Amino acid sequence: MKDAPKVPVRQARTSRGLKSTHSRQWFSRAVLRWFEQHGRHGLPWQADRDPYRIWISEIMLQQTQVATVIPFFNRFLKRFPDVRTLAKARVDTVLHYWTGLGYYARARNLHRAAKIIQSEHDGIFPVCFDDVLALPGIGRSTAGAILSLACHQSYPILDGNVRRVLTRFYTISGDVSSVKGREKLWPLIQHLVPSKGSSAAAFNQAMMDIGATVCVRKNPKCLICPIRRHCKARALGSVDSFPTPRKSRARPRRMITMVILHDPEGRVLLERRPANGIWGGLWSFPECGSDSDIEKWCKSALGVNPTLRRALPIVEHGFTHFILEIHPALLTVSARDSDKLRSENRAWIRTESVGKKGLPIPVKNILNQIVRTKNDSNC
Repeated sequence: MKDAPKVPVRQARTSRGLKSTHSRQWFSRAVLRWFEQHGRHGLPWQADRDPYRIWISEIMLQQTQVATVIPFFNRFLKRFPDVRTLAKARVDTVLHYWTGLGYYARARNLHRAAKIIQSEHDGIFPVCFDDVLALPGIGRSTAGAILSLACHQSYPILDGNVRRVLTRFYTISGDVSSVKGREKLWPLIQHLVPSKGSSAAAFNQAMMDIGATVCVRKNPKCLICPIRRHCKARALGSVDSFPTPRKSRARPRRMITMVILHDPEGRVLLERRPANGIWGGLWSFPECGSDSDIEKWCKSALGVNPTLRRALPIVEHGFTHFILEIHPALLTVSARDSDKLRSENRAWIRTESVGKKGLPIPVKNILNQIVRTKNDSNC
């Protein structure tokens, strides 16, 4: 989903709750004072102002918490320390180092963007807003975050944490994660961000930190919030009503069978998933419907005649909008059938050494389960 279009500062100054320069200055000073004493200053990507490092961190932090990102960031940067290394890497390797973070389109877009930076910007991360915005996977807020934090340019950001702070401070109703909802917030944050670049960087980081550590989703710590004095939601005693709660819906359940083909050499078959859809570009087992006759499906879909050995324990994996119930089934194929299944997007691998292929977490867990079962039978 693309960010909202840029809103002129002139319009921002007429937005409700921002009738004077004085209120703007008070808000910014309060936020910056708080950040100096209580903000997060020791995060790995804050060690320097390298746009590449900040770009990687901002993409990883999309829909993912800081504590989860830190070990992935350190491992990713050790393997891909600069744009050139990332651009030259195979997409399989990039996806392998992303495994566990989810939302794999982010990793594919990083790889595509690195190739563009390498070919069109001589491997140097661009510092022009329009050039950054043109890169795959980067919207207005992410572009603003990179140029603000790395280059001290005065651009606002509007991530989930900042949206929550603004929504409560100004009592903005409606779904502020939607395009229309964000259109209400862009003028506000555009007006608040300091014009001085270094102050804008500190302000943006402070707003993210306040949202992440003080103005949290549940049980916000209003008593220590630096902007509590003029917070409308707090004055009305309605902090928990903002942002407007979405109607909760039970996630539907989908069921699939993962077909684990085992050849005489002890290898299993993996195939690359399509670029679009869940786990796009990752390697997984072939799939069929949970009510399919597996042996017949293998004959019609794969052209082989396997023998069903046994069903493995059911695996559940939660996505944002549904729960996936996986029924793994282990089958054996002949050496002749094994040769039939060789192709560019299929690979026979040994369960003990999957190499550096990007694997979804459930697939990795199933492979580990097969290895444990094999080891137990050898004891």
